[in-house]
Amino acid sequence: MELVKGRPENTEGRLEREIAVYDLLDSLGISYQRIDHEEANTMEACAEIDKVLDALICKNLFLCNRQKTQFYLLMMPADKPFKTKYLTKQIDCARLSFADPEYMEEFLHIRPGAVSVMGLMNDKENRVQLLIDKPVIEAEYMGCHPCVSTASLKLHVADVMGKFLDAVHHKPIIVDLPVEEEHGL
Repeated sequence: MELVKGRPENTEGRLEREIAVYDLLDSLGISYQRIDHEEANTMEACAEIDKVLDALICKNLFLCNRQKTQFYLLMMPADKPFKTKYLTKQIDCARLSFADPEYMEEFLHIRPGAVSVMGLMNDKENRVQLLIDKPVIEAEYMGCHPCVSTASLKLHVADVMGKFLDAVHHKPIIVDLPVEEEHGL
């Protein structure tokens, strides 16, 4: 795996959803580095990529309420455990669960294993609320998939929080999830 600057020179054989990410980032003047790799749809596979990216790798969870009327994309550090009880209190949603893959495809045009903040470019009707755990916005760089699980990007968090989210018209809610349950939270 090699970290390279910008989009691939040859896009033959790449999915349209991946190329659309590069097109948008380039049009916004957002610089990024890229790694092409075998399919990485587990946190273990992403840990290997993280060593090359040298960026905060996010765990991206696609969630919904019990009625399946509210949808959320939660970005949090990959090494942090997820406990719904801490999140539900912060966003005032009684019951959260993982959303069905059909909704992920419908709203974000992403399949399981490739979900990332980049998918919000496809959510034109703002059906998905972005939730970001505080440590993500405190990092300098973040890693994410360009809507496919066979490549990863290294981006400045400031560019994602500013230029990218402004362009895709999504305003994040910042949450603060505890690191460990023992802290009495």
